[in-house]
Amino acid sequence: MGKSLQDEPFYLQVETSIRKKFRKNIWCQFTKGINEYALVKEGDSICVCISGGKDSMLMAKLFQELKRHNKFDFDLKFLVMDPGYNEANRKLIEENAAALNIPITVYESDIFEAVVNIEKSPCYLCARMRRGHLYAKAKEMGCNKIALGHHYDDVIETILMGMLYGAQVQTMMPKLHSTNFEGMELIRPMYLIREEAIEAWRDYNGLRFLQCACKFTEMCATEENEAESASKRKEIKQLIAQLKEVNPFVEGNIFKSVENVNLKTIIAYKENGVKHHFLDDYDK
Repeated sequence: MGKSLQDEPFYLQVETSIRKKFRKNIWCQFTKGINEYALVKEGDSICVCISGGKDSMLMAKLFQELKRHNKFDFDLKFLVMDPGYNEANRKLIEENAAALNIPITVYESDIFEAVVNIEKSPCYLCARMRRGHLYAKAKEMGCNKIALGHHYDDVIETILMGMLYGAQVQTMMPKLHSTNFEGMELIRPMYLIREEAIEAWRDYNGLRFLQCACKFTEMCATEENEAESASKRKEIKQLIAQLKEVNPFVEGNIFKSVENVNLKTIIAYKENGVKHHFLDDYDK
């Protein structure tokens, strides 16, 4: 008799689920994003940044799969930056990485302590500091790119948040050159993957990941705990769900809206920090 699937190590079963059950909704969307936005090139050394949540853990597995099947050579490093997790959260990340056969490097920082007493925009400051630490450590490890696990739903929520709360039209870009770390680039290879597909993959494999592990919201440290603090992003997520009930194409339309900008119908726009107004050339 042949070897049954249950005889395989757990991580191999997870990899099989990516190749087979979730091929269309996850694997093909991952490779489509890589190709469409030219995110991975020959000779790249990519630092896959793992926060401990479902998105970044899946991203690590997808990169391992890409490395196995890609036609050109590139290097991968898997970095977990511990900004001050409590012991249980740190242990959960390490256990998940071991179970999924992800060879992580853990880098410790004191970011949580640095922002815990900041009253105005602590989350924004924390995110900025984490990004800087990741760039610095990745560069030290010899990488030229950092990969973050933002997905399709993050993109469309960002577009709406910018319009409704920031009075601006902008999107979360699939890749960016770093302004502070020369030669470094940020890529978002999960750009085309829907969050519901990631959740289905997690649940199918019986996985449990961190959701929210900061000092401000430790009571919602795992995804099993629904005590999630109210946020603008949550409001936007609910708004999109309501709009979808009326128009099933609303999510795709939000995503494509920043691909179909007609500058002739824009009052003003900024380019390289310079504002251009439609009246500048109106009478020419």
